[in-house]
Amino acid sequence: MSLIGTMGSGVSALRTFMKGLEVIGNNIANVNTTAYKASKAVYADSFSNILQRSSPSSAGASNTSFLGVGTGVTLAGISANFTQGSLESTGKTTDLGISGNGFFVLRNPTDGQVYATRAGDFRWDDQGYLVSAQGYHLQGDNGDVQQGTPPTGAVLQSVTIDRGGNVMEFYSDGTSASNNQILMQNFKDESALTKEGNNLYTGFTAAGPLSATLAAGTNAPGTNGLGVIQSGTLELSNVDLTDQFAALITTQRSFQAGSRLITVSDTVLDDIVNLKR
Repeated sequence: MSLIGTMGSGVSALRTFMKGLEVIGNNIANVNTTAYKASKAVYADSFSNILQRSSPSSAGASNTSFLGVGTGVTLAGISANFTQGSLESTGKTTDLGISGNGFFVLRNPTDGQVYATRAGDFRWDDQGYLVSAQGYHLQGDNGDVQQGTPPTGAVLQSVTIDRGGNVMEFYSDGTSASNNQILMQNFKDESALTKEGNNLYTGFTAAGPLSATLAAGTNAPGTNGLGVIQSGTLELSNVDLTDQFAALITTQRSFQAGSRLITVSDTVLDDIVNLKR
């Protein structure tokens, strides 16, 4: 491999491991982000300069081996770890954690865009809708999850949400009613979801949703492999700082090694240029 080739390998290492450091840095930055899922950079070798192709043996000759020199490293992908984070008790009824698989579904009332999320920090807005921090409406079996109309003369006193996502309303006259049920979505390939920021995901079609549309018989919490809802809790980030700092050290050392490769190649080139006949 030429010295220019060694420099190319060194440059590819710097570029690739810089991306790896960005991934680790983002994980560490989101260690306290609700329901954040850690990512990991995956590396692969670049194509090889083929010096000799392998060939099978023949009647008069043995087989030959492949000879090739690699050209560096490349970023093969960035995989997200969707294992569940711990559930932290908050005591707030509208804080909803998912124990198990699945995602909440949100709808932007302005443009109708639909998102998936694991972050359950919801609130009742001034119109009685259960919404996210961005004001997106949580979805249930009746569309947007919204408080019902109290019976005549009764005042809504409290609202609870059970493990199955049923929204129970209690009134001052002693009566109660369940006007909606929170539904969830799951995907065959969660890695195909696209991160949109604010703990939101899109790309449902590519990820293979459990069902095309939300339905009580298919998307109810606790059914079809979906987890259950824990009211009064929030899912924490699944970032393990011990693992991240270990990865940070090894990736930094790999970056330094790539830098050293360029420095050594430059030194050898300088010696060649200054050779005297």
